[in-house]
Amino acid sequence: MTLLSEDQSARPQPCRLPEPGMHFGDSQDHYSTHCGGSKEDYVDSVENPVFGAVEPPRRSRGCLILHAMVMFGREFCYAVEAAFVTPVLLSVGLPRSLYSLVWLISPILGFLLQPIIGSASDYCRSPWGRRRPYILSLGILMLLGITLFLNGDAVISALVSDRSLRSIWAIVVVMIGVVLFDFAADFIDGPIKAYLFDVCSYQDKERGLHYHALLTGLGGACGYLVGAMDWGHSFLGQLLGSEYQVIYFFSALTWGIFLTVHLLSIPEQPLGKVTTPSDLSPPSALRLLGSHNNGYGALSKDLTPPAVPAVVSDLRPRSFSALGEANSVTSSAKQPNKEKRMTFRSLLKAVINMPSHYRCLCISHLLGWTAFLCNMLFFTDFMGQIVYKGNPYADHNSTAYMTYERGVEVGCWGLCINAVSSALYSYVQRLLLPYIGLKGLYFVGYFVFGLGTSLIGLFPNIIATLILCSVFGVMSSTLYTIPFNLIAEYQREEEGQLKLHGSHETTRGTGVDCAALTCMVQLAQIIVGAGLGALVNMAGSVIVVVLSASAMSLFGCLFIALFIRHVE
Repeated sequence: MTLLSEDQSARPQPCRLPEPGMHFGDSQDHYSTHCGGSKEDYVDSVENPVFGAVEPPRRSRGCLILHAMVMFGREFCYAVEAAFVTPVLLSVGLPRSLYSLVWLISPILGFLLQPIIGSASDYCRSPWGRRRPYILSLGILMLLGITLFLNGDAVISALVSDRSLRSIWAIVVVMIGVVLFDFAADFIDGPIKAYLFDVCSYQDKERGLHYHALLTGLGGACGYLVGAMDWGHSFLGQLLGSEYQVIYFFSALTWGIFLTVHLLSIPEQPLGKVTTPSDLSPPSALRLLGSHNNGYGALSKDLTPPAVPAVVSDLRPRSFSALGEANSVTSSAKQPNKEKRMTFRSLLKAVINMPSHYRCLCISHLLGWTAFLCNMLFFTDFMGQIVYKGNPYADHNSTAYMTYERGVEVGCWGLCINAVSSALYSYVQRLLLPYIGLKGLYFVGYFVFGLGTSLIGLFPNIIATLILCSVFGVMSSTLYTIPFNLIAEYQREEEGQLKLHGSHETTRGTGVDCAALTCMVQLAQIIVGAGLGALVNMAGSVIVVVLSASAMSLFGCLFIALFIRHVE
C-alpha cells in the first residue's frame, strides 16, 4: 500500500538526501534544511537512504518460520490449558459456584498493566534487545504456571497427609498456576509481534504474520490432539504417574524447545547501543514525520527544531501494519526524551475520545469475545457433564468420573476440529471478501457461531456436537482478523481524506486504536469470570454456558448490522 498519489510528478519535492551508499556522517554538508514535501513523501520513499539506514534487511523464509515457532508452542500450551483447566479445578474440589472466578485475576491485571508493559518494552535498553528479555521472562512464567497447574495436585498429595488441608492447598496451588500461565500467555503475544516488526522489513512483516497465523493453528490442533488421547493406560502414563504428567511433559518440552528457537532465530538490535559521531545525522525524515500537530491517539508532539541532529541507532522504522502497531502499543518510531509513555490513564482517555465508529467496533469486539470465551473456556466440561453425563465431583475411580474424563477427551477432539477449521477459514475469508466485504464477513462469523452454539445447547448429541465444533473456528478466525482489518481500512480512509484536503495533520495512532481492541479481550474475560459462575449456579447446569454464548453472539450480529460502519 502506498500513501502517494499515482501522479509522481505532481507531488512536492522532498528534501535533498545523500546518494545511496553514502554514510550519514560523511554527508552532512549535502543536506538542505529546506523541505517542500509533506509527511507522506517521507513515509513512502522507501528508496531514500534515510530509510535504507534504519530499515531491517530482508529475512529468509527459514528465519521467519523459526521466528514463528514460538506461536506453535504458545498455542499448544494454550490448548492444553483451555481443555483441562475446568476439569482440573473441579477434580481438586473447587466449588462449582467459584470455578469461573479463577479467570478474573489475570484479565484484571492485563487490563490495567498491558499498556504500561507494552510501553516499557519500547524503552528497554538491555544489550540483548528490547523484546527478547520480556519474551524470556514471560516464557519462564508460562512454564512455571503450567507446572503448578498440571502437577499441583500430585505434588500437594505427596507433601500433605491431612485430607482437608490437602484439598485446600491443591486448590490454591492450581489456581496460582492457572493465573500465572494465563497472565504470561496473554502478555507474551505483544512482545513477540513487536519483535517481529522490529527485525523485519516491510515486505517480511506480512510474510511473518502469515507464518505466525499458520503455526498458531497447527499448535492449537496438536495441543488439543495430545489432550484427546488416553495417556492414563499408556506406557508413558505408567512411567510418569498419571495422564496429567504426560500432558505436562509434552507441553513443557514443546514450549522450551520452540521458545529457545524463537529467541535465537533473528538477532535484535539493542536500543541503548553506543553511537559514534559518524552515526549522527542532520534533520532526518523520521523526525519530520512527527513535526505536525498530533490528533487523537498520537501521544506525543515533536517540538525539537529541525536543525538538531538525531541519533539514528535509537530509531526504528515505522510499522505500517495495524497488527504490529497494536501489539507494540506505542508508536514504533522511537524518539528519545520526546515521546510520552503510554499509561492506563492515557489509554482510557484515548478510548473515551475516539470517534463513534471506533467505539462501536470495540463494543462489537467485546460482545464477540464474551460469547467466544463463554463457550471455549467451559466446552470440555460441557462435554463431560451434559453430553456424556459424567460427574467431575465423583471419586476418581468411579464410573461417573471415568465417564466425565471420557467426555473431556472427546471435547478435546472437538477443540482440535475448531483449530483446524480456524486455519482453513482464514483462506476462505480471502475468497469471500470481494463479494461481501469486511462488514459482511464480520456479520457471518458471529451469525454462524451463534447458530451453531444454539444447536449444540439444544441438541447435545456427540456426533452433532463434534461436527458443529467447526463453527468455533469460524468465530476464532473472525475475531483475530476482521476488527484489525477494519481499523486499517478506517485509517486508510482518513489518510485519503487528509490528502484530498491537503492537510498536514497527523492521523491518529493506530496503536491506541488496536490497544483498545485488545483490552476488550481482557474485559470479556472479566465479565465471563464474574458472571458465568453465578449463572451456572443459578441454572444448576453448565448447558447455560453454551446458550449464553449463542445469545451473546446473535446479539452481536444485530449490533454489527446496525452500528458497524461499512467500508469499500
